[in-house]
Amino acid sequence: MEHGSTAVASVTNYLHKMITDGELGPEAKIPSERALSTRLGVSRAIVREALHILSGKGIIETHHGRGSFVSCALTDKRSNSAVMNLFGHDPKAVIEILEVREQLEGQACFLAAQRATARDQHRIREAFKAMENLSPKWDASLDHDFHRRIIEASHNSVLIHTLSSLKELTLISVEASVDHFDKEEGFKHLIEKHHREIYQAVSTGQAAWARTAAMDHVRHVREALQVAFDAEMRRLNTQAKVQ
Repeated sequence: MEHGSTAVASVTNYLHKMITDGELGPEAKIPSERALSTRLGVSRAIVREALHILSGKGIIETHHGRGSFVSCALTDKRSNSAVMNLFGHDPKAVIEILEVREQLEGQACFLAAQRATARDQHRIREAFKAMENLSPKWDASLDHDFHRRIIEASHNSVLIHTLSSLKELTLISVEASVDHFDKEEGFKHLIEKHHREIYQAVSTGQAAWARTAAMDHVRHVREALQVAFDAEMRRLNTQAKVQ
């Protein structure tokens, strides 16, 4: 394995991947410095530095005499910092966020179409108008606000708090869409069409249509981003081979 800072980065990435892939869940014990040193072929000092980096980001917690553990903050809805450090810039995580959004927001739209009060409908309408008024520009915060208003109108506290706990990660998935497709007029027009269908379905109380429209919308974004990420990965691999 590499030496110095490169070796530290390799060990850090190795442990980071074990956590993001779910091999080590929240509160799971990290293998000992000696075990990692032997497994990865590096010194214990290198392993110790990698653990220090992950601890500084709130991803793991180290307890003297007991070892290091995956941070329980990763499941704490009151703190997004550790989750953001873990997933914030990982394309795979963006896709996984969208997989979760597809299911949860589909149900939120279904319930909102059934339960939205006059006040909820007003807030949803205002959020939708704010997006339309900005068109053809695409603003991640306005997009997120539109979806948030519908989620609140579901009046399901578990659903609301679950999606609220993912707020920062959800914004990342929206921002990733904006970054990749902001200049693609055809894609933007399709997103506007999706939003209009969701708005119409919820505002007219058509629950089944609302759920289908929401799930189709998030699925379309997820599939488009997956294609974009795969293409970028191929480009980087080709570039690396040339160099």
